[in-house]
Amino acid sequence: MGCFQSKVAGPLPPNDAAALPADNPADPEAANGGADGGDAGDDKEAVKRAVPVFREFALAELRAATKGFSADLIVSESGEKAPNVVYRGRFDGGRLIAVKRFSRLSWPDPQQFLAEAAGVGKVRHKRLVNLIGCCAEGDERLLVAEYMPNDTLSKHLFHWDKQPLPWEMRLRVAYFIAQALDHCNAENRKIYHDLNAYRVLFDEEGDPRLSSFGLMKNSRDGKSYSTNLAYTPPEFLRTGRVIPESVIYSYGTVLLDLLSGKHIPPSHALDLIRGKNILLLMDSSLEGQYANEDASKLVDLASKCLQFEARDRPNIKYLLSSVGPLQKQKEVASHVLMGITKAASVLPAILSPLGKACSVMDLTAVHDILLKTGYKDDEGAENELSFQEWTQQVQEMLNTKKFGDIAFRDKDFKTAIDYYSKLVAMMSAPSATVFARRSFSYLMNEQAELALRDAMQAQVCMPEWPTAFYLQSLALSKLGMETDAQDMLNDGATFEAKKQNSWRS
Repeated sequence: MGCFQSKVAGPLPPNDAAALPADNPADPEAANGGADGGDAGDDKEAVKRAVPVFREFALAELRAATKGFSADLIVSESGEKAPNVVYRGRFDGGRLIAVKRFSRLSWPDPQQFLAEAAGVGKVRHKRLVNLIGCCAEGDERLLVAEYMPNDTLSKHLFHWDKQPLPWEMRLRVAYFIAQALDHCNAENRKIYHDLNAYRVLFDEEGDPRLSSFGLMKNSRDGKSYSTNLAYTPPEFLRTGRVIPESVIYSYGTVLLDLLSGKHIPPSHALDLIRGKNILLLMDSSLEGQYANEDASKLVDLASKCLQFEARDRPNIKYLLSSVGPLQKQKEVASHVLMGITKAASVLPAILSPLGKACSVMDLTAVHDILLKTGYKDDEGAENELSFQEWTQQVQEMLNTKKFGDIAFRDKDFKTAIDYYSKLVAMMSAPSATVFARRSFSYLMNEQAELALRDAMQAQVCMPEWPTAFYLQSLALSKLGMETDAQDMLNDGATFEAKKQNSWRS
């Protein structure tokens, strides 16, 4: 459904920020699709755009999303011949996903597969194609990730249609992928399997991202490299083992792809570099786009990455410090550099008054609607306060709720946050409405990240509650994540229509 659904019975842990942006200052360059995006290590910078909570999907959900794993929806560049096929899928709410289907015997133990996938699912970053779920039913082993609509680096380098990838965009790819690897390294995910041009994909903004699929081996005991042996790190050929330095070697092969526009074996490229035949290495379509000094620096970096001895290769911080200064057009959005036309946002045809208010950021109207709705959406739910056993503690809880509601009514949002926070800690079962009201209060208190977290908590309580989606949309807009805000608005409208249809029937 393209939503932040979870099978968790209760609210998310208050300190679980895996699916939320880091609490750090906004990055205007990143918001504009710029090349810098801040240092990956600052405050453990996480996802700039919201990502659905990682969860285990039912096979039926993914079968429906991919139309029965239709061959027409295969997006693997090798098609059905790929050892592990990737499909494009679409949930009922309209959100697109990528589904990787492993060969049936890749992971015999379903628990091992689920544990490995969950570990990868915790690694979130704006430079990664983030993993949002998995499935292990019967013989099926499936990974679910965000869908990237603008193809792979391989397509843009080796099989382009309209224009070759410009030099400045190639530098951005090199830098963003180094940022992704640096974050994985900081999260103790130092091994990335088979890094190559197929693993780099472009999102709706045209920004390059590294596939999270590469953080997980293709099978429990399988090979880490599926590409031609000519591109495989020497130590893997000798020992069959992958080490962190192997990732640097593979990064060097991607640099060769970016420099040449061709898939050149490292041994041949190094011969050209040693013979100072750099012009023979460079992509002729880039003529006039780069300074010779900059090209020489990138070639030198590739050479360092491709050293035979692992100990002679640079670390990831060196990659960042080498590529970063070469970028000259950080302020230009990636989709502009690539000549990609962004699709205009289209509002859903049916929106409730709350949905409309959220779509135009009318906070006064949102507050009025939340007040008028009260707690009626909680009625009949397992968390209804009247179902609690009547004790002195419950009386105290109801008084706390009353004071929170008064503060919320009077627009004293800081006090409302205090009382609702006490209420959440006291309640044995969570209330979606309390989370929704605290979410809005956070929003009015200029704490959009916390507002988003609470709106997600409300959805965990009531997975198909349109209000939770609309509030997520509002928080995402405040965070500058317009694409995701639109997705949440669409999802809310979908559930709104579903609810209305159920009433009619």
